[in-house]
Amino acid sequence: MTDRRLDVLAIGNAIVDVIADADDAFLSREGMHKGAMRLIDEAEAHRLYQAMRPARELSGGSAANTVAGIASLGLKGGFIGQLADDQLGEIFAHDIRSLGVEFETPLRSDVGATARCLILVTPDAQRTMNTFLGAAQMLGPEAVDAAHVAHAKILYLEGYLWDPQSPRDAMMKAMDAARSAGTRIAFTLSDSFVVDRHREQLWHLFRDRRIDLLFANEAEIMSLAEHENSEAAALAVAAEVPTVVVTCSEKGAFALSKGERVTVAAEPIRELVDTTGAGDLFAAGFLAGEARALGLERSLKLAAICAAEVIQHYGARPEADLRAVAGDVV
Repeated sequence: MTDRRLDVLAIGNAIVDVIADADDAFLSREGMHKGAMRLIDEAEAHRLYQAMRPARELSGGSAANTVAGIASLGLKGGFIGQLADDQLGEIFAHDIRSLGVEFETPLRSDVGATARCLILVTPDAQRTMNTFLGAAQMLGPEAVDAAHVAHAKILYLEGYLWDPQSPRDAMMKAMDAARSAGTRIAFTLSDSFVVDRHREQLWHLFRDRRIDLLFANEAEIMSLAEHENSEAAALAVAAEVPTVVVTCSEKGAFALSKGERVTVAAEPIRELVDTTGAGDLFAAGFLAGEARALGLERSLKLAAICAAEVIQHYGARPEADLRAVAGDVV
C-alpha cells in the first residue's frame, strides 16, 4: 500500500510577491486596468519596482499560497516549482520550507531570474498584478518524480503554469503518475485568459477523465463553458468533472459533486484589506477538507473561513493559525 505522507502536492509558479499601496491615478498613469493581471518582462519589472511606493516582499505564487494554507491547517503539503539560484530564489525556498512544506526542486543558474509579482493594492482593496514569470516558466518534466506524486492524496495543479510548454509537460507527467498511483487530481483555472487560450485542450483533459476536482470563479467557469450563466456553466462542466467548485466573491461559493449541490455564504469580516490570495486560500480549505474526507459542506465552510482570513491583511499567505480560526470545522 502506498504511503500517502503528503495530503496535497502542488505544482505551480514559484513567485515572490512585492506588494505596495497605490492609488487609481498611479494605475492610470501606468496604463493598468484595476484588478487585472498582466505579464511583464524583466526590464519592466525593474522599472515598475522603482516607481512603486515602499513595498513588502513575501513568497507567493497561487499554488504555493494554497499549500501554505494546507500547512497552516495542520496538514502535510509539498510543492514543486522552479526558482533561480539568486537572492529571491533563496528567500522563497527558505520561506516555504519554514512553513513545514516539502520543497525539493533544485534551484538553477540557467533559468534567468526568480519570478516576481508586483502587486498594487488600491484603497478599495483591489489588487492589480504585474507578473514577471522568469524562472518559474522553466519548470520541466525532470522536476517531477512519479514516486513523489504517488505519496500524495491529492495532486493540485495551477492553471497559470499551463501556458508555457515545458511546465505543461511537467504537469502532464504528474497527471500520468497520479493516475497510476490512484492520486486524485485537482486543477484551478487561475484566470480567464488561461481558459481563453486553452479551452479546447482543457475540455480534452476533462473528457479523458484526467481531472477529478476543478476550481473556478464565475468568470472562468462561464468562459470555459461559453455560457452567460455560472450555474448552467458549472452543470455543463460537472458532466465531465466529478467535482466542480465555483467561487462567487462576496456571494460565497457553490460545489457540484456526483449530483449533489452545496452552497456556502462568504464569512463575515472586520475589514477588507487585500483580496490577494483569496482564491488560493479558499482552495487550501477545500482541499484540506477533501484530504480529511470532511464532506462537501464542511469542506466548503472551511474554504470560506480560510479565504476570509487572508483578505483581512496584506499578502496571500495566512497570518493567523488557520486551525484555531476554523475551530471545530476542521
